[in-house]
Amino acid sequence: MNKKVINALIMLLIPIVIWYSPAPEGLADGAWKLFGFYLAAIVGLILKPFPAPVVVLSAIAGSALFLGNTKAVLSGYATTTAWLVFSAFALSVAFVKTGLGRRIAYHLINAFGGTVLRLGYVTALLDFVVSPATPSNTARCGGIVFPIMNAVAKSLGSEPGETANKAGRFLMVNTYMVTKVTSLMFLTAMAPNALAGDFMAKMLGVHLDWGLWALAMIVPGIAMLLVVPYITYLFNKPTMTTVDNKKIAAEGLAELGPMSGAEKTLVGIFIFALLGWALPSILAAFGIKFKIDATAVAIVSMVASFCLGAIKWDDMVANKGGWNTLMWFGGIIGLSDALAKAKFFEWLADVMQTHLHFGDNGFVALVIIGIISVAIRYLFASGSAYVVAMLPVFLAVGPAAGVNPMALALVLCASNSYGGALTHYGGAAAPIVFGAGYNDVKDWWITGGVVAIVCLVLTFVIGYPWWGMLGIL
Repeated sequence: MNKKVINALIMLLIPIVIWYSPAPEGLADGAWKLFGFYLAAIVGLILKPFPAPVVVLSAIAGSALFLGNTKAVLSGYATTTAWLVFSAFALSVAFVKTGLGRRIAYHLINAFGGTVLRLGYVTALLDFVVSPATPSNTARCGGIVFPIMNAVAKSLGSEPGETANKAGRFLMVNTYMVTKVTSLMFLTAMAPNALAGDFMAKMLGVHLDWGLWALAMIVPGIAMLLVVPYITYLFNKPTMTTVDNKKIAAEGLAELGPMSGAEKTLVGIFIFALLGWALPSILAAFGIKFKIDATAVAIVSMVASFCLGAIKWDDMVANKGGWNTLMWFGGIIGLSDALAKAKFFEWLADVMQTHLHFGDNGFVALVIIGIISVAIRYLFASGSAYVVAMLPVFLAVGPAAGVNPMALALVLCASNSYGGALTHYGGAAAPIVFGAGYNDVKDWWITGGVVAIVCLVLTFVIGYPWWGMLGIL
Protein backbone atom coordinates (compact mmCIF):
# COMPACT_ATOMS: atom_id res chain seq x y z
CA MET A 1 0.00 0.00 0.00
CA ASN A 2 1.01 3.58 -0.57
CA LYS A 3 2.87 4.97 2.47
CA LYS A 4 0.52 7.96 2.72
CA VAL A 5 -2.51 5.67 2.73
CA ILE A 6 -1.01 3.61 5.57
CA ASN A 7 -0.23 6.75 7.56
CA ALA A 8 -3.75 8.07 6.97
CA LEU A 9 -5.22 4.77 8.22
CA ILE A 10 -3.05 4.95 11.36
CA MET A 11 -4.32 8.46 11.99
CA LEU A 12 -7.93 7.30 11.47
CA LEU A 13 -7.61 4.30 13.76
CA ILE A 14 -6.33 6.29 16.75
CA PRO A 15 -9.61 8.06 17.66
CA ILE A 16 -11.60 4.89 16.85
CA VAL A 17 -9.53 2.74 19.23
CA ILE A 18 -9.64 5.35 21.98
CA TRP A 19 -13.39 5.88 21.45
CA TYR A 20 -14.12 2.24 22.22
CA SER A 21 -11.57 1.98 25.04
CA PRO A 22 -12.56 2.75 28.63
CA ALA A 23 -11.38 6.09 29.99
CA PRO A 24 -8.51 5.89 32.50
CA GLU A 25 -9.41 6.30 36.15
CA GLY A 26 -9.97 9.91 37.09
CA LEU A 27 -10.56 11.14 33.53
CA ALA A 28 -14.01 11.94 32.13
CA ASP A 29 -15.16 9.87 29.16
CA GLY A 30 -15.65 12.96 27.01
CA ALA A 31 -12.12 14.19 27.71
CA TRP A 32 -10.72 10.75 26.84
CA LYS A 33 -12.54 10.69 23.50
CA LEU A 34 -11.43 14.25 22.73
CA PHE A 35 -7.87 13.18 23.45
CA GLY A 36 -8.26 10.57 20.72
CA PHE A 37 -8.82 13.28 18.12
CA TYR A 38 -5.98 15.38 19.57
CA LEU A 39 -3.61 12.40 19.48
CA ALA A 40 -4.65 11.71 15.88
CA ALA A 41 -3.66 15.28 15.02
CA ILE A 42 -0.27 14.85 16.72
CA VAL A 43 0.47 11.58 14.92
CA GLY A 44 -0.73 13.12 11.66
CA LEU A 45 1.64 16.05 12.04
CA ILE A 46 4.49 13.57 12.48
CA LEU A 47 3.56 11.04 9.78
CA LYS A 48 2.27 13.71 7.34
CA PRO A 49 -0.34 11.72 5.35
CA PHE A 50 -1.74 15.14 4.39
CA PRO A 51 -0.52 18.73 4.69
CA ALA A 52 -0.50 20.01 8.29
CA PRO A 53 -3.68 22.15 7.94
CA VAL A 54 -5.61 19.19 6.52
CA VAL A 55 -4.40 16.93 9.35
CA VAL A 56 -5.54 19.35 12.06
CA LEU A 57 -8.81 20.25 10.32
CA SER A 58 -9.59 16.53 10.02
CA ALA A 59 -9.21 16.13 13.78
CA ILE A 60 -11.36 19.20 14.37
CA ALA A 61 -14.03 17.89 11.99
CA GLY A 62 -14.15 14.52 13.73
CA SER A 63 -14.34 16.07 17.18
CA ALA A 64 -17.03 18.56 16.14
CA LEU A 65 -19.14 15.86 14.48
CA PHE A 66 -18.96 13.13 17.13
CA LEU A 67 -18.53 15.19 20.30
CA GLY A 68 -20.63 18.20 19.33
CA ASN A 69 -17.97 20.69 20.47
CA THR A 70 -17.61 22.75 17.27
CA LYS A 71 -17.38 26.10 19.03
CA ALA A 72 -14.81 24.83 21.51
CA VAL A 73 -12.41 23.29 18.98
CA LEU A 74 -12.66 26.32 16.68
CA SER A 75 -11.85 28.75 19.51
CA GLY A 76 -8.15 28.64 18.64
CA TYR A 77 -8.71 30.76 15.55
CA ALA A 78 -9.84 33.62 17.79
CA THR A 79 -6.78 33.55 20.06
CA THR A 80 -4.31 36.42 20.07
CA THR A 81 -1.48 33.87 19.80
CA ALA A 82 -2.56 32.68 16.36
CA TRP A 83 -2.99 36.22 15.05
CA LEU A 84 0.32 37.39 16.48
CA VAL A 85 2.13 34.76 14.43
CA PHE A 86 0.04 35.32 11.30
CA SER A 87 0.49 39.11 11.41
CA ALA A 88 4.25 38.77 11.87
CA PHE A 89 4.32 36.75 8.66
CA ALA A 90 3.51 39.96 6.78
CA LEU A 91 6.83 41.44 7.91
CA SER A 92 8.55 38.22 6.92
CA VAL A 93 7.05 38.46 3.42
CA ALA A 94 8.10 42.11 3.20
CA PHE A 95 11.74 41.38 4.08
CA VAL A 96 11.92 38.95 1.16
CA LYS A 97 9.72 40.86 -1.30
CA THR A 98 11.34 44.29 -0.90
CA GLY A 99 14.90 42.92 -0.85
CA LEU A 100 15.64 44.61 2.49
CA GLY A 101 16.92 41.34 3.95
CA ARG A 102 19.43 40.96 1.12
CA ARG A 103 20.49 44.60 1.40
CA ILE A 104 21.21 44.24 5.12
CA ALA A 105 23.20 41.07 4.37
CA TYR A 106 25.45 42.70 1.79
CA HIS A 107 26.13 45.68 4.06
CA LEU A 108 27.12 43.28 6.82
CA ILE A 109 29.36 41.33 4.43
CA ASN A 110 30.99 44.58 3.37
CA ALA A 111 31.63 45.63 6.98
CA PHE A 112 32.66 42.36 8.62
CA GLY A 113 33.12 39.54 6.08
CA GLY A 114 36.86 39.67 5.42
CA THR A 115 37.42 35.97 6.19
CA VAL A 116 35.37 32.82 5.76
CA LEU A 117 34.98 32.55 9.55
CA ARG A 118 33.78 36.14 9.72
CA LEU A 119 31.24 35.33 7.01
CA GLY A 120 29.91 32.75 9.46
CA TYR A 121 29.42 35.47 12.05
CA VAL A 122 27.87 37.76 9.43
CA THR A 123 25.35 34.98 8.82
CA ALA A 124 24.59 34.83 12.54
CA LEU A 125 24.22 38.62 12.78
CA LEU A 126 21.95 38.78 9.73
CA ASP A 127 19.72 36.01 11.06
CA PHE A 128 19.60 37.73 14.45
CA VAL A 129 18.60 41.11 12.97
CA VAL A 130 15.79 39.66 10.86
CA SER A 131 14.54 37.02 13.32
CA PRO A 132 12.16 39.16 15.45
CA ALA A 133 9.95 39.73 12.39
CA THR A 134 10.13 36.30 10.76
CA PRO A 135 8.09 33.65 12.60
CA SER A 136 8.85 31.30 9.75
CA ASN A 137 12.47 30.37 10.31
CA THR A 138 12.15 28.42 7.07
CA ALA A 139 11.44 31.67 5.23
CA ARG A 140 14.23 33.44 7.11
CA CYS A 141 16.84 30.75 6.55
CA GLY A 142 15.66 29.36 3.23
CA GLY A 143 14.34 32.56 1.67
CA ILE A 144 16.78 35.24 2.87
CA VAL A 145 20.00 33.89 4.38
CA PHE A 146 20.56 30.67 2.42
CA PRO A 147 20.30 32.16 -1.11
CA ILE A 148 22.80 34.86 -0.19
CA MET A 149 25.35 32.55 1.43
CA ASN A 150 24.92 30.01 -1.36
CA ALA A 151 25.69 32.74 -3.89
CA VAL A 152 28.70 33.85 -1.81
CA ALA A 153 30.05 30.27 -1.71
CA LYS A 154 29.77 29.96 -5.49
CA SER A 155 31.41 33.35 -6.01
CA LEU A 156 34.36 32.02 -3.98
CA GLY A 157 34.69 29.08 -6.37
CA SER A 158 33.20 26.59 -3.91
CA GLU A 159 30.70 24.22 -5.54
CA PRO A 160 29.18 20.94 -4.32
CA GLY A 161 31.66 18.14 -4.87
CA GLU A 162 35.44 18.54 -5.06
CA THR A 163 35.50 22.21 -4.08
CA ALA A 164 32.79 22.01 -1.40
CA ASN A 165 35.30 22.27 1.43
CA LYS A 166 36.78 25.45 0.03
CA ALA A 167 34.09 27.49 1.83
CA GLY A 168 30.61 26.22 0.96
CA ARG A 169 30.48 23.27 3.37
CA PHE A 170 31.07 25.53 6.37
CA LEU A 171 28.86 28.37 5.13
CA MET A 172 25.90 26.06 4.45
CA VAL A 173 25.82 24.10 7.70
CA ASN A 174 26.49 27.31 9.65
CA THR A 175 23.50 28.95 7.95
CA TYR A 176 21.21 26.34 9.48
CA MET A 177 22.90 26.09 12.88
CA VAL A 178 22.65 29.81 13.64
CA THR A 179 18.96 29.75 12.70
CA LYS A 180 18.46 27.15 15.43
CA VAL A 181 19.85 29.69 17.90
CA THR A 182 18.09 32.86 16.72
CA SER A 183 14.80 30.94 16.66
CA LEU A 184 14.82 30.68 20.46
CA MET A 185 15.63 34.33 21.12
CA PHE A 186 12.27 35.92 20.30
CA LEU A 187 8.65 34.84 20.63
CA THR A 188 8.13 35.78 16.98
CA ALA A 189 11.32 34.13 15.66
CA MET A 190 9.70 30.70 15.19
CA ALA A 191 6.01 29.78 14.97
CA PRO A 192 6.21 26.93 17.55
CA ASN A 193 7.40 29.45 20.15
CA ALA A 194 3.97 31.03 20.39
CA LEU A 195 2.34 27.60 20.55
CA ALA A 196 4.72 26.62 23.35
CA GLY A 197 3.89 29.84 25.16
CA ASP A 198 0.21 28.95 24.96
CA PHE A 199 0.89 25.56 26.59
CA MET A 200 3.01 27.22 29.31
CA ALA A 201 0.14 29.53 30.22
CA LYS A 202 -2.41 26.68 30.37
CA MET A 203 -0.36 24.10 32.23
CA LEU A 204 2.11 26.11 34.32
CA GLY A 205 0.42 29.47 34.71
CA VAL A 206 3.58 31.02 33.24
CA HIS A 207 2.96 33.94 30.88
CA LEU A 208 5.83 34.68 28.49
CA ASP A 209 5.02 37.87 26.61
CA TRP A 210 7.26 39.15 23.82
CA GLY A 211 9.37 41.38 26.04
CA LEU A 212 9.91 38.88 28.85
CA TRP A 213 10.80 36.14 26.35
CA ALA A 214 13.36 38.37 24.62
CA LEU A 215 14.81 39.61 27.91
CA ALA A 216 15.23 36.07 29.23
CA MET A 217 16.68 34.60 26.05
CA ILE A 218 18.87 37.43 24.75
CA VAL A 219 21.90 36.79 27.01
CA PRO A 220 22.16 32.99 26.60
CA GLY A 221 21.21 33.41 22.94
CA ILE A 222 24.03 35.85 22.23
CA ALA A 223 26.47 33.54 24.03
CA MET A 224 25.34 30.71 21.74
CA LEU A 225 25.69 32.91 18.63
CA LEU A 226 29.25 33.72 19.66
CA VAL A 227 30.31 30.07 19.83
CA VAL A 228 28.15 28.26 17.25
CA PRO A 229 29.87 29.66 14.11
CA TYR A 230 33.25 28.74 15.60
CA ILE A 231 32.04 25.20 16.38
CA THR A 232 30.76 24.72 12.85
CA TYR A 233 34.05 26.15 11.55
CA LEU A 234 36.11 23.65 13.56
CA PHE A 235 34.09 20.66 12.36
CA ASN A 236 33.82 21.87 8.74
CA LYS A 237 37.11 23.75 8.41
CA PRO A 238 37.37 25.41 4.99
CA THR A 239 40.55 25.43 2.96
CA MET A 240 40.02 29.10 2.07
CA THR A 241 40.57 31.72 4.75
CA THR A 242 40.35 35.28 3.37
CA VAL A 243 37.74 36.58 0.92
CA ASP A 244 37.24 39.73 -1.14
CA ASN A 245 34.17 40.81 0.81
CA LYS A 246 34.19 44.31 -0.66
CA LYS A 247 33.73 42.94 -4.18
CA ILE A 248 30.99 40.50 -3.13
CA ALA A 249 29.09 43.26 -1.32
CA ALA A 250 29.52 45.77 -4.15
CA GLU A 251 28.19 43.33 -6.74
CA GLY A 252 25.24 42.37 -4.54
CA LEU A 253 24.29 45.96 -3.76
CA ALA A 254 24.69 46.96 -7.41
CA GLU A 255 22.24 44.24 -8.37
CA LEU A 256 19.72 45.55 -5.81
CA GLY A 257 20.09 49.16 -6.90
CA PRO A 258 19.21 52.20 -4.76
CA MET A 259 17.12 51.65 -1.65
CA SER A 260 13.46 51.72 -2.62
CA GLY A 261 10.63 53.54 -0.91
CA ALA A 262 9.14 50.21 0.11
CA GLU A 263 12.37 49.24 1.89
CA LYS A 264 12.51 52.56 3.76
CA THR A 265 8.88 52.12 4.79
CA LEU A 266 9.60 48.61 6.01
CA VAL A 267 12.51 49.86 8.15
CA GLY A 268 10.12 52.25 9.90
CA ILE A 269 7.47 49.58 10.42
CA PHE A 270 10.05 47.11 11.71
CA ILE A 271 11.37 49.62 14.26
CA PHE A 272 7.80 50.37 15.35
CA ALA A 273 7.07 46.67 15.84
CA LEU A 274 10.24 46.06 17.85
CA LEU A 275 9.57 49.05 20.09
CA GLY A 276 5.94 48.05 20.56
CA TRP A 277 6.90 44.51 21.52
CA ALA A 278 9.84 45.37 23.75
CA LEU A 279 8.86 48.70 25.32
CA PRO A 280 6.59 47.37 28.12
CA SER A 281 9.35 45.10 29.46
CA ILE A 282 12.01 47.83 29.10
CA LEU A 283 9.90 50.35 31.03
CA ALA A 284 8.97 47.72 33.62
CA ALA A 285 12.67 47.35 34.42
CA PHE A 286 12.57 51.01 35.53
CA GLY A 287 9.37 50.57 37.50
CA ILE A 288 7.16 52.18 34.85
CA LYS A 289 3.93 50.36 34.04
CA PHE A 290 2.97 50.51 30.37
CA LYS A 291 0.74 47.99 28.64
CA ILE A 292 0.33 47.43 24.94
CA ASP A 293 -0.88 44.18 23.44
CA ALA A 294 1.79 42.42 21.36
CA THR A 295 -0.81 41.07 18.93
CA ALA A 296 -2.23 44.57 18.44
CA VAL A 297 1.26 45.80 17.54
CA ALA A 298 1.67 42.93 15.07
CA ILE A 299 -1.71 43.60 13.42
CA VAL A 300 -0.99 47.34 13.14
CA SER A 301 2.40 46.52 11.58
CA MET A 302 0.76 44.15 9.10
CA VAL A 303 -1.89 46.70 8.10
CA ALA A 304 0.75 49.43 7.82
CA SER A 305 2.76 47.19 5.48
CA PHE A 306 -0.23 47.02 3.15
CA CYS A 307 -1.44 50.60 3.45
CA LEU A 308 2.00 52.21 3.13
CA GLY A 309 3.03 50.06 0.17
CA ALA A 310 5.77 47.90 1.68
CA ILE A 311 3.91 44.90 0.23
CA LYS A 312 0.57 44.29 -1.43
CA TRP A 313 -2.29 42.18 -0.11
CA ASP A 314 -1.74 39.84 -3.05
CA ASP A 315 1.79 39.20 -1.74
CA MET A 316 0.29 38.04 1.53
CA VAL A 317 -2.35 35.97 -0.23
CA ALA A 318 0.41 34.22 -2.17
CA ASN A 319 2.34 33.43 1.01
CA LYS A 320 1.34 29.82 1.64
CA GLY A 321 3.41 29.58 4.81
CA GLY A 322 1.40 32.24 6.62
CA TRP A 323 -1.99 30.80 5.73
CA ASN A 324 -0.93 27.21 6.37
CA THR A 325 0.41 28.20 9.78
CA LEU A 326 -2.79 30.04 10.70
CA MET A 327 -4.93 27.03 9.77
CA TRP A 328 -3.04 24.30 11.64
CA PHE A 329 -1.82 26.57 14.42
CA GLY A 330 -5.26 27.92 15.34
CA GLY A 331 -6.71 24.43 15.06
CA ILE A 332 -4.24 22.78 17.42
CA ILE A 333 -4.71 25.61 19.94
CA GLY A 334 -8.47 25.05 19.74
CA LEU A 335 -8.08 21.33 20.40
CA SER A 336 -5.70 21.94 23.30
CA ASP A 337 -8.03 24.60 24.74
CA ALA A 338 -10.87 22.10 24.68
CA LEU A 339 -8.67 19.51 26.39
CA ALA A 340 -7.64 22.03 29.04
CA LYS A 341 -11.29 22.88 29.79
CA ALA A 342 -12.02 19.16 30.05
CA LYS A 343 -9.26 19.02 32.71
CA PHE A 344 -7.20 16.54 30.69
CA PHE A 345 -3.90 18.26 31.45
CA GLU A 346 -4.71 18.41 35.16
CA TRP A 347 -5.32 14.65 35.08
CA LEU A 348 -2.05 14.10 33.18
CA ALA A 349 -0.11 16.14 35.75
CA ASP A 350 -1.62 14.09 38.59
CA VAL A 351 -0.68 10.82 36.86
CA MET A 352 2.88 12.00 36.27
CA GLN A 353 3.23 13.18 39.85
CA THR A 354 2.09 9.79 41.12
CA HIS A 355 4.23 7.57 38.91
CA LEU A 356 7.40 9.54 38.05
CA HIS A 357 10.10 10.54 40.49
CA PHE A 358 13.36 12.45 39.85
CA GLY A 359 14.45 12.73 43.46
CA ASP A 360 14.24 15.80 45.66
CA ASN A 361 16.46 18.15 43.65
CA GLY A 362 14.42 20.31 41.26
CA PHE A 363 17.49 21.62 39.40
CA VAL A 364 18.78 18.09 38.72
CA ALA A 365 15.32 17.16 37.46
CA LEU A 366 15.38 20.21 35.17
CA VAL A 367 18.76 19.18 33.73
CA ILE A 368 17.49 15.63 33.09
CA ILE A 369 14.36 16.97 31.38
CA GLY A 370 16.53 19.30 29.26
CA ILE A 371 18.74 16.41 28.13
CA ILE A 372 15.72 14.24 27.27
CA SER A 373 14.09 17.17 25.47
CA VAL A 374 17.12 17.59 23.19
CA ALA A 375 17.66 13.86 22.61
CA ILE A 376 14.06 13.21 21.64
CA ARG A 377 14.31 15.81 18.85
CA TYR A 378 16.02 13.08 16.80
CA LEU A 379 12.51 11.69 16.28
CA PHE A 380 10.93 14.92 15.04
CA ALA A 381 11.22 16.67 11.70
CA SER A 382 9.30 19.68 13.00
CA GLY A 383 9.53 21.87 16.06
CA SER A 384 5.77 22.27 15.90
CA ALA A 385 5.17 18.52 16.00
CA TYR A 386 7.52 18.27 18.96
CA VAL A 387 5.61 20.98 20.83
CA VAL A 388 2.18 19.39 20.40
CA ALA A 389 3.47 15.86 21.08
CA MET A 390 5.99 16.23 23.90
CA LEU A 391 5.52 19.56 25.63
CA PRO A 392 2.37 18.55 27.56
CA VAL A 393 4.26 15.54 28.90
CA PHE A 394 7.30 17.55 30.03
CA LEU A 395 5.06 20.27 31.48
CA ALA A 396 3.32 17.63 33.56
CA VAL A 397 6.55 15.88 34.62
CA GLY A 398 8.44 19.04 35.61
CA PRO A 399 6.17 20.40 38.36
CA ALA A 400 5.77 16.87 39.72
CA ALA A 401 9.56 16.78 40.13
CA GLY A 402 9.68 20.13 41.89
CA VAL A 403 11.09 22.08 38.94
CA ASN A 404 10.64 25.85 38.93
CA PRO A 405 7.83 26.55 36.40
CA MET A 406 9.52 29.54 34.72
CA ALA A 407 12.86 27.71 34.42
CA LEU A 408 11.07 24.70 32.95
CA ALA A 409 9.26 26.86 30.41
CA LEU A 410 12.43 28.63 29.25
CA VAL A 411 14.57 25.47 29.07
CA LEU A 412 11.94 23.62 27.02
CA CYS A 413 11.43 26.54 24.64
CA ALA A 414 15.19 26.83 24.08
CA SER A 415 15.90 23.11 23.76
CA ASN A 416 13.16 22.64 21.17
CA SER A 417 14.95 25.13 18.93
CA TYR A 418 18.58 23.99 19.13
CA GLY A 419 17.47 20.37 19.44
CA GLY A 420 16.48 20.73 15.80
CA ALA A 421 20.18 21.16 14.95
CA LEU A 422 20.81 17.45 15.55
CA THR A 423 19.73 16.22 12.14
CA HIS A 424 19.41 17.30 8.52
CA TYR A 425 15.63 16.98 8.88
CA GLY A 426 15.22 18.64 12.30
CA GLY A 427 13.41 21.64 10.83
CA ALA A 428 11.85 22.60 7.51
CA ALA A 429 14.86 24.76 6.59
CA ALA A 430 17.30 21.85 7.02
CA PRO A 431 16.41 19.98 3.79
CA ILE A 432 16.71 23.26 1.87
CA VAL A 433 20.26 23.88 3.09
CA PHE A 434 21.31 20.22 3.04
CA GLY A 435 19.85 19.89 -0.45
CA ALA A 436 22.43 22.33 -1.79
CA GLY A 437 24.79 19.35 -1.85
CA TYR A 438 27.72 20.72 0.12
CA ASN A 439 27.33 18.58 3.25
CA ASP A 440 27.13 14.88 4.03
CA VAL A 441 24.93 13.31 6.70
CA LYS A 442 27.76 12.17 8.99
CA ASP A 443 29.44 15.57 9.30
CA TRP A 444 26.07 17.33 9.64
CA TRP A 445 24.98 15.06 12.50
CA ILE A 446 28.33 15.39 14.29
CA THR A 447 28.26 19.18 13.98
CA GLY A 448 24.62 19.37 15.00
CA GLY A 449 25.18 17.09 17.98
CA VAL A 450 28.03 19.22 19.31
CA VAL A 451 26.05 22.43 18.70
CA ALA A 452 23.03 21.08 20.58
CA ILE A 453 25.12 19.88 23.54
CA VAL A 454 27.04 23.15 23.82
CA CYS A 455 23.83 25.18 23.61
CA LEU A 456 22.22 23.05 26.32
CA VAL A 457 25.24 23.58 28.57
CA LEU A 458 25.13 27.34 27.92
CA THR A 459 21.43 27.35 28.78
CA PHE A 460 22.27 26.17 32.29
CA VAL A 461 25.65 27.85 32.76
CA ILE A 462 24.63 31.29 31.45
CA GLY A 463 20.85 31.25 31.01
CA TYR A 464 19.85 29.91 34.41
CA PRO A 465 21.97 32.41 36.43
CA TRP A 466 20.74 35.22 34.15
CA TRP A 467 17.12 34.33 34.86
CA GLY A 468 17.94 34.38 38.55
CA MET A 469 19.47 37.86 38.21
CA LEU A 470 16.31 39.04 36.46
CA GLY A 471 14.28 37.78 39.42
CA ILE A 472 11.93 35.66 37.31
CA LEU A 473 12.77 32.30 38.91
